[in-house]
Amino acid sequence: MDLSAPTPGEPSAVVAERVAATRNVQRARYAEMKAEGVTCNAQADGEVLDRIAAPDDAGRELLTQAADKMHLSARGYHRILRVARTLADMDGSDNVKRLHIAEALSYRRVAPGRS
Repeated sequence: MDLSAPTPGEPSAVVAERVAATRNVQRARYAEMKAEGVTCNAQADGEVLDRIAAPDDAGRELLTQAADKMHLSARGYHRILRVARTLADMDGSDNVKRLHIAEALSYRRVAPGRS
């Protein structure tokens, strides 16, 4: 086995199907909530974001620790919540869990000079 070889990726059609399914979940959620002008997690803000992306206790603790250590702004904090909500949607989870917060944080770039 060649460990330096790239891992096989998913076909684009499979990824596109998963993205479309996730977008449909989000559209349905916001239509049911009657959240005017919101059709996807990227557009959720304020009270809407609080309602749909509140993490479980373990997730909230992780996010609080990361926000402090990574010096997240309010914008960065909310961006993590939006990404975590999308990851939960892709998992078919009604709730944002610690696992979703951890994965969302893993996608965050750390600014030079910060640990």
